[in-house]
Amino acid sequence: MAAHTALARQLGVSEALLDALYRIDEFRHLFTERELVALRFAEIMTTGARDVDESLWDELQAHFDDGEIVELATVIGLFNFFNRFADALQILPASDSVVKE
Repeated sequence: MAAHTALARQLGVSEALLDALYRIDEFRHLFTERELVALRFAEIMTTGARDVDESLWDELQAHFDDGEIVELATVIGLFNFFNRFADALQILPASDSVVKE
């Protein structure tokens, strides 16, 4: 996640919000219900995709249309691929000083 964190910082995401992502239950107030559902979907897809159940689908469909759910699943899947690819090849993120434009 280090590479994604560095990119998020470059895009202006605050340290407080980045920290909150590691402790979502403690900082639920910083996220909308829509964001919390998307984050839960991302967590379940990452840790055990077969654990996506009807309850989660109902929540997703309350906040997203079918196309948005497909887009979420695609982005989550892609980032899981990127993470595993980088981890397997031991690719480290560029340091903040190197990445700056």
